[in-house]
Amino acid sequence: MEKRWVQAIQGDKETTDSLAQQLNIDTSLAQILVQRGILSFDEAKDFFRPQLAQLHDPFLMKDMKKAVDRIDKALSAGEKILIYGDYDVDGTTSVALAYSFFRQFSSNLEYYIPDRHKEGYGISTAGIDYAHTKGMTLIIALDCGIKSNDKIAYANTLAIDFIICDHHLPGDTLPDAVAILDPKRLDCPYPFKELAGCGIGFKLAQAYSITHHLPAASYEQYLDLVMVSIAADIVPIVDENRTLAYFGLIKLNTNPCIGLKALMESFGKAKDFTVTDVVFTLAPRINAAGRMDHGNQAVKMLLCTEDELAKEQSLFINIQNTDRKTSDQHITAEALALIDESEILINKKTTVVYNENWNKGVIGIVASRLTEKYYRPTIVLTHSNGFLTGSARSVQGYDLYEALLGCADLLVQFGGHKFAAGLTMKPENLAAFADRFEEIVSSTITEELLCPEIQIDSEIQLNQIDGKFQRIIAQMSPFGPMNPAPVFISRDLVYVGKPYVVGLKHLKLSVKQQNSAIFETIGFGLAEYESLLRPDQPFSICYTVEENIWKEQKRLQLNIKAIKIHN
Repeated sequence: MEKRWVQAIQGDKETTDSLAQQLNIDTSLAQILVQRGILSFDEAKDFFRPQLAQLHDPFLMKDMKKAVDRIDKALSAGEKILIYGDYDVDGTTSVALAYSFFRQFSSNLEYYIPDRHKEGYGISTAGIDYAHTKGMTLIIALDCGIKSNDKIAYANTLAIDFIICDHHLPGDTLPDAVAILDPKRLDCPYPFKELAGCGIGFKLAQAYSITHHLPAASYEQYLDLVMVSIAADIVPIVDENRTLAYFGLIKLNTNPCIGLKALMESFGKAKDFTVTDVVFTLAPRINAAGRMDHGNQAVKMLLCTEDELAKEQSLFINIQNTDRKTSDQHITAEALALIDESEILINKKTTVVYNENWNKGVIGIVASRLTEKYYRPTIVLTHSNGFLTGSARSVQGYDLYEALLGCADLLVQFGGHKFAAGLTMKPENLAAFADRFEEIVSSTITEELLCPEIQIDSEIQLNQIDGKFQRIIAQMSPFGPMNPAPVFISRDLVYVGKPYVVGLKHLKLSVKQQNSAIFETIGFGLAEYESLLRPDQPFSICYTVEENIWKEQKRLQLNIKAIKIHN
């Protein structure tokens, strides 16, 4: 599907020129900073030189003091505590962080990850019963619980208290827990609302450390786990998340925890990790444990204190990831066939597909692949414990959660955010749900949103690009949602030499513009242009500027996102 090229609205010229002069940088780069809300020298300094001192006071979060006080009471009385978390990357890193941190102060501590296939997402009755049989009186729940009102009420009947550390949107009524840490609570004054679940756990550890006058290193040692969760959960990398990701990457690349180090080494890359590397290499492997076997396996690896055990556990997780790839490719092929064989499904504004035999652990990945293919809100469902359970994915700019709210009466439960959600329904409601979901999306989505777009930050000439230009861009990282790598457009280019294909799908091309230097480029998935480009026909490209390292040699490279051949 051809993408729309959308150029960002340019910021105030006077502010841009002033910032470029103060920072001694190219005007195009100053323009990008202004577009991202960085308007002064001091704001630019904070952006380019993050400090851990920029982290917000954890006690600004509603119920933080209650949470610390309840943990203090439990530790003083020798109560048994259960650290409970979801089975995805955010959940397992959250559990590893909280368990490791509080293990310093108590041996009456266990962790619990629900079985994706038997218990499903969130707080489970089985988990509460496990805590009760073990004599546990406090559960600290991470990355889940904000909508588990009935489960928390059940725990209260067993004299088990809950501290909820969640980052998902609450329902109309909050659970009756001892403390609820969630910046998305309407009554929470915490200044940053987009922490990942592991980030909430980090703030709890920070608050406990401040209360007990512990050194900052007692919680900062877990920044690598926080960074992995930020990358995997695709939360905005701005404000506090950017600071956490910045220092988390430093920790990951210099002194990662033993489990992450073993996992990194298992596929031959032990340094120079970026957010993108984490998203596409570490996160899928950690997720694979919960998808194919049990999330406990991921926590077990993250908690390893011995190199050999960590290597064994990372090997097991790599095997799970290989199985996951096979499974999701098979299910994706089946789902694509279902759609392609139905003219009704092809012509809809939504995709809702179901097969009772699909693996519950990989339907989220399949939903993402279908969204990439057809670019519309997508839900993939399978059968689980008498219900249909599914994963939903949206397109840029469309609020999926709002659409699901309109179907709430047809659902047993659902949760998530604008771009991704999980849901459960009774089998007899499938047809009605598919119709209602289609009706709501069709009436609220625009044709424009159904066409993928490339957001372009600035139009530049190739001769503006040099080593300094690239180094300043690199200092804008870590890149991710709300702080993407800047995308540029340059027009009237010609190629030098001959375009060629690498790895079956990718285009290698050397380009120049008028009297500019020659630039090497790579276009992932753009192999078709090898035969479409002509020596006498100028073209435009949109691209990012990056440093390519090959056999320890560093050189500038343009990463082409799209090409338009001039008529």
